[in-house]
Amino acid sequence: MKVLVSDAMSEVGVKIFEETPDIDVDVNTGLSPEELKTIIGEYDGLAIRSATKVTADIIEAAHNLKVIGRAGIGLDNVDIPAASQRGIVVMNTPEGNTITTAEHTIAMIMALSRNIPQATASLKQGKWEKKKLKGQELFNKTLGLVGSGHIGSIVADRAKGLKMKVIVYDPYIKPETLEKLDLEPVSFDELLKRADYITIHTPKTDETTDLFNRETISKMQTGAMLINCARGGIVNEQDLYEALETGHLGGAALDVFATEPPGEIKLMSLSNFICTPHLGASTEEAQDNVAKDVAEQIVAYLLHGSVKNAVNVPCISAELMNTLRPYATLLERMGSLQTQLADSAIVEAEIAYSGKVTEHDLAPLTTAMLKGMLTPILKDAVNFVNAPYVAADRGIKVVESRRRTHEHFASHIKLKVKTLEGENIVSGTIFGKEMPRILRINDFYLEAIPEGHILLINNQDSPGVIGKIASTLGKHSINISRMQVGEEKDKKQNIILLTTSTVVPEDVLDELRNLEHVFSARKIEL
Repeated sequence: MKVLVSDAMSEVGVKIFEETPDIDVDVNTGLSPEELKTIIGEYDGLAIRSATKVTADIIEAAHNLKVIGRAGIGLDNVDIPAASQRGIVVMNTPEGNTITTAEHTIAMIMALSRNIPQATASLKQGKWEKKKLKGQELFNKTLGLVGSGHIGSIVADRAKGLKMKVIVYDPYIKPETLEKLDLEPVSFDELLKRADYITIHTPKTDETTDLFNRETISKMQTGAMLINCARGGIVNEQDLYEALETGHLGGAALDVFATEPPGEIKLMSLSNFICTPHLGASTEEAQDNVAKDVAEQIVAYLLHGSVKNAVNVPCISAELMNTLRPYATLLERMGSLQTQLADSAIVEAEIAYSGKVTEHDLAPLTTAMLKGMLTPILKDAVNFVNAPYVAADRGIKVVESRRRTHEHFASHIKLKVKTLEGENIVSGTIFGKEMPRILRINDFYLEAIPEGHILLINNQDSPGVIGKIASTLGKHSINISRMQVGEEKDKKQNIILLTTSTVVPEDVLDELRNLEHVFSARKIEL
C-alpha cells in the first residue's frame, strides 16, 4: 500500500508510516493541483493538512485511492461528496487538538479581559498606562457557548474552574444531556441576552455562516465580548467592526477569519480587538497528536479495514468490528440474496433488527446490507463507503426499525425487499458468536449457511423429483455438499436449497429446469 503525505506534517506521523510493514510512504509537499493530479493515481492513501485542496478533479484521477486523512479537524479543503461517490473514506482527527484549541479559547478570554496584548505593546513603546488598561474579572461572569462538542465541553470545564457561570446553545444535543454535564441549555436569543462572554465551537455550515451579524450582535449585552476560535466566516467581520467601534461590544478576539490571511482589514485598527493567526491547534503537542492520529487511522484502514473518525462512513473500531463482523457478513449476504431473488428493480429495503444486536450502532450493518444488495449489479464499483449514496441515486428507499427483544433468538434480522413486481422476505441470525445463518426465504423456513454456490429450486412435492435433481447434478460431476428441503403444504410444493461444490453451468441449470415437476431453478452465489 502506498501513502502520499502532501502537506507539512509532524515527523511523528511520517515515522509511523515508515515503520509499518506493507506501507510505502512518500512525502511530497507543495505540489500544484496539476502535479498532484498527475501522481495521485499511484496512491492508496493521502495524508493532508489544510494546504492540499482535494477537489473533484483530483479525486477523479485518484484511481487507487481508498482513504484521505486530515491531520486536524477541518475538511473544507476536501470534496467529501465526490470522495464518497468514488468510495473513498474521508477521515479527520477531531480529538488530537481539542485541548489545545480549548486552551487557546480560554487564553483569548483572559487576554481580552486583562488587555494583555495592548498592555504588552504599550509597555514596549515605553508607556505606563495602568489606568487606561484596567481590566475585569472572570469570577461570576456568564460564559455563553455556541456548540458544546469536544472543544466546547472542555472550555466549559475550564471556565467552571474559573468560577464562571456557563450557559449553552446547542440545538443538536438534548437539554437533559447538557444538564447532566452541569450546563444550562438556553435558546440562542437567551444566550445573546445573558452572556458576558460568548465563545463559538461549531463548524461552518450554511446555518452558521454569518451567524453573528449586525442583528444578532445587537442582541448581545452592552460591553459583552465575543471570541471565535472555530471557523472563519461564522462572525461577519464588518458587522463586528461596527459593534466594537460604537462600543456596543467591549471587545472581541478572533483566531480565524473569513479569508486567511486576512490582510489589512478594518478590525486591525481597533484597540479593543485582539487576534492570532489561526493558532488554535498550533502547539507541538497538538501537531504531534494529529499527525500520530491520522497516520494510525490510515494504516488501520488500509491494512485492517478499521474505520475511525470517518466523516462519510460509520466509524468502527477494531474491537467493535470483531463483534459486528459476523452480523456485517450476514447482512451483506442477505442483501446479495435479495437481489438475486428479485425479478425486477428494487425500490425499497425494509430492515428490522431485534434483540441484542440493537445494542450496537446499526448503521454499519445497514450499509453492509446495501453493499451486498448492489454488488451483484455493480461488482467492484460499490463498497462500504459509497453503497448508501449509490442506493439513494438508484431511488432505493431504506427503512430501518429496531426492537430490543425477539421471541426465539438472541438477535434476529428480517429484510423485506420490495420490487416493481412484488416483494421477498429473508431473515437471519448469528449462531454462537460468529456463525451467520439464513432462517427464512419467503415462506420457506430453514437453517442455511449463507455462503458458496447455491441452487434454489421450486418443485412439485412428488416422489422421485429430488432423486432426479441429484442424479442430474451427479451426471455432470457436481457434488451436493448441503441440502435442505421445505414443504409448502397449501401448494403441495417443495423448496429445495442446494449448496454445490462447484458453480453449476447454465446448460446444467437449464436441464434442471426442464425436469418434470420442477417449476424453477435459480442460481445464487454468496
